[in-house]
Amino acid sequence: MIAERVIRVTERLTPADLDHAAALLRAGELVAFPTETVYGLGADATNDAAVAAIFEAKARPRFNPLIVHVIDEAAARRLVRFDERAAILARRFWPGPLSLVLPRTPDCPVSLLASAGLDSLALRVPAHPLPRALIRAVGRPIAAPSANRSGRVSPTTAEHVLDELDGRIAAVLDGGACRVGVESTVVDLTGPRPRLLRPGGAAAEAIEAAVGPLERAGADETAPRSPGMLASHYAPSLPLRLDAREVRPQEALLAFGPRPPRGAKEVRWLSRKGDLVEAAANLFAALRALDRPEFGAIAVMPIPEHGIGLAINDRLRRAAAPRP
Repeated sequence: MIAERVIRVTERLTPADLDHAAALLRAGELVAFPTETVYGLGADATNDAAVAAIFEAKARPRFNPLIVHVIDEAAARRLVRFDERAAILARRFWPGPLSLVLPRTPDCPVSLLASAGLDSLALRVPAHPLPRALIRAVGRPIAAPSANRSGRVSPTTAEHVLDELDGRIAAVLDGGACRVGVESTVVDLTGPRPRLLRPGGAAAEAIEAAVGPLERAGADETAPRSPGMLASHYAPSLPLRLDAREVRPQEALLAFGPRPPRGAKEVRWLSRKGDLVEAAANLFAALRALDRPEFGAIAVMPIPEHGIGLAINDRLRRAAAPRP
């Protein structure tokens, strides 16, 4: 299967494009699309074969669950059991870059493959108008991990998707660059205390202000409860050196702030003015741009560990971890 069509979108999908993309998904095909976080690789979440095709296209381990996208809280409640904490977070952060892990309902129609066989399900309500229109047109929940090969740098443009998945998916909806630039925050609400499984586009501080302190989860290589929990993930081909305050020979530099060290073979700025939101939006594209064979490694300047900086540092630490 090849990417039969790149559907380019400016402000909104045309009715013909929307019908085409929705028909592909209802037929069990894979369609990549932008969200406010990163590009997702979408499939009908109720179709076992379509969900299995996601794992095959990404070469993703079957024990690593997927996030399922729904149109609103009412749709989520048909798939999982809500408690008061979930209701508070849904009202505060949906639509938006927060995914909640909750117990599946007994009659949940989502494929168990999407849950990696667990009794829980990760859900979010995207804010981007394009996937929202697509979910309505399909009339079913859409499973959509990031649209890249497993473990690699996440895509924030349609070109990034095609670099890795052309020939493996049916279509790409090109909605331009993603606004947030890192994946959603994932919070597990299946236990007595909320657990932060993955920092992301929704600030942990804001979540704690709504539901109290979050337990922090470490890497889980055996039975992760959400995406983004493997120790090595989001990785370019080149090794990364974090918290770099000088540049070594043959290194490219991922810079943050107005005063980068000298001597890099090439410099890409996350943010010249030290803006963490801008840095998150630029992170994956900058990593891809520096991941070239003429460099020996990528040095990364220190990033503040607060707000969306937690998500940036999480991605960088996993990208720098020893590869399997």
